Amino acid sequence: MRVFLCEKPSQGKDIARVLGAGQRGNGCYSGAGTVVTWCIGHLIEAAQPEAYGEQYKRWSIEQLPIIPECWRVEPKAATATQLNIVKQLVGQANELVIATDADREGEMIAREIIDLCGYRGPVQRLWLSALNDASIHKALGALKPASETLPLYYSALARSRADWLIGINLSRLFTLLGRQAGYDGVLSVGRVQTPTLALVVARDREIARFVSMPFWNVEIALSAGGQSFLSSWIAPDSCIDAEGRCLQQAVAQQAADRMRIAGSAQVVSVETERVREGPPLPFDLGTLQEVCSRQIALDVQETLDIAQSLYETHKATTYPRSDSGYLPESMSAEVPTVLAAVLATDPSLRPLLDQLDHTQRSRAWNDSKVSAHHGIIPTLEPANLSAMSDKELSVYKLIRAHYLAQFLPHHEFDRTTAHLLCGGQNLHAIGKQVIIPGWHQVLAVPAADDANDESTPRSQVLPALREGVSCQVGQVDLKALKTQPPKPYTQGHLIKAMKGVAKLVTDPRLKQKLKETTGIGTEATRASIINGLLDRNYLVKQGRTVRASEAACTLIDAVPEAITDPGTTAVWEQALDMIEAGDMTLDDFVEKQSMWITQLVQQYRGATLPIKVPAGPACPLCGGATWQRTGKTGPFWSCRSYPNCKGTLPIQNGRKASAKRSATRKSQ
Repeated sequence: MRVFLCEKPSQGKDIARVLGAGQRGNGCYSGAGTVVTWCIGHLIEAAQPEAYGEQYKRWSIEQLPIIPECWRVEPKAATATQLNIVKQLVGQANELVIATDADREGEMIAREIIDLCGYRGPVQRLWLSALNDASIHKALGALKPASETLPLYYSALARSRADWLIGINLSRLFTLLGRQAGYDGVLSVGRVQTPTLALVVARDREIARFVSMPFWNVEIALSAGGQSFLSSWIAPDSCIDAEGRCLQQAVAQQAADRMRIAGSAQVVSVETERVREGPPLPFDLGTLQEVCSRQIALDVQETLDIAQSLYETHKATTYPRSDSGYLPESMSAEVPTVLAAVLATDPSLRPLLDQLDHTQRSRAWNDSKVSAHHGIIPTLEPANLSAMSDKELSVYKLIRAHYLAQFLPHHEFDRTTAHLLCGGQNLHAIGKQVIIPGWHQVLAVPAADDANDESTPRSQVLPALREGVSCQVGQVDLKALKTQPPKPYTQGHLIKAMKGVAKLVTDPRLKQKLKETTGIGTEATRASIINGLLDRNYLVKQGRTVRASEAACTLIDAVPEAITDPGTTAVWEQALDMIEAGDMTLDDFVEKQSMWITQLVQQYRGATLPIKVPAGPACPLCGGATWQRTGKTGPFWSCRSYPNCKGTLPIQNGRKASAKRSATRKSQ
């Protein structure tokens, strides 16, 4: 019996349909000697510390570090029934095809089941980038040998065990140290979550420290040949800051007065440059999350869920958890089919599609930039737009537009810069005139995310200017402005920061590694990392932004720099890549992680954390200091000498509890 092991039920249903295995069974489909079954994500998970010994149920610094000699897994309670079905079918198989998602995590989901079942028969790998019928047929005809993707499993297992070692040991260590310092909360530490949280804490503190400075600008309305345009005053070097802003009001005021009196400005020079802009790449997941956060106010998890739905449910787009926006050159043969499917999906696009050059190859077609997955694009078969929600349709249209843009001409415009002299003051005016709209027909906004980018010309067309031409001065507007603090992170901007974290690393080797691995976290995990920080109340939503909570600041101040430094993550990612390439073994990696954890625990075991805890009232029994703790009924003040002194006070109104009640109350 040939068993196909999928990642989720919808995926199993699609593959079973193509295989002709149409008989529905309990947790599977079957037909003609083939069975298609599925996991529901991970059916098993790493065992908790208490599985290695009852003593680990109680958190204690003396027990750290906890380093398993033989790693254990346990079934997830919620999916135990499906696990039993999968185990039974794998046990009956004489041939197995891994059909989980084509990535590191998908490989682990299948391989951990295979290991658990002790299956020793032949294994092949189905590598899918889309779940439409044509793509499934194509992948079935090109099954990979299982040995080709086995290193992905070892890499995923290494990542999982490193996360366990760091999360379990360092969360317990710093939580216990925090309690010694009077902090009653849990200080949760993670390999990726902690440096991510550090980004937000640093940004929030930068905002809090920011001192706004006044500066002045002068904008001058000019006209020539009956056409009006705007120009800006260029302040002299003696009164500007590093950003070119005038810091002296008197100088700006004097310049404005002189230009009003002068009444005219003479053109000193005019330079025109033809600019050709190629289209942005098709989306990788991170860029899609950034754009959807900015343009349609979607949370990053919501964008991932919608992209997954477009892939699984609607069969409208390809695999969403891609880390590359590039396309393999072999897919150029499918361009006519994809465009035909896009037209069948939305016939209103015919006027636009008639303008496309099917043979045009943008920079997106590049085999060297594609590893496991390519950019997210429409599939080979028509989709049903009416079945999509409004948000799904918006995301689909963005994905579609980025693909169609590859077959339109470059966007071309003339950027004109005119330098003028008015009353002894230097001015400049920047104009932009679109020559060829090109791909802007489908993407109306440039790919740049900074509307204040001075390299982007103003949306004005200058009149025909040449050296010596006199321009009439209209309104001269002296503007009193203030420097603005950095903006708080939105979820989309945080994803972008996680991807671009290399700029915060000084070591050249680590900086390059972070660029190669596109930052910290992966396309598949960044949304869940941010969600986890929100669930733990380390991050707090404020409108469209996320801010660090007081607990987050406490954590970042408490843990060593090695934990918050993205360079540490770069070292780990480099090691995971080496495992995937066969240059490092899983055991070697875990041993090195264990040694590092052991050293860190030894270094900080007796440390005093720099945590500021609000001072409580005096203990009602001994008169000593109290700190806030949390019991079954909520927070309360507890004597710092507990358990030697069991004095407590309720926190609600600050009144002293009776000595009798204080002496007998159990501490939590």
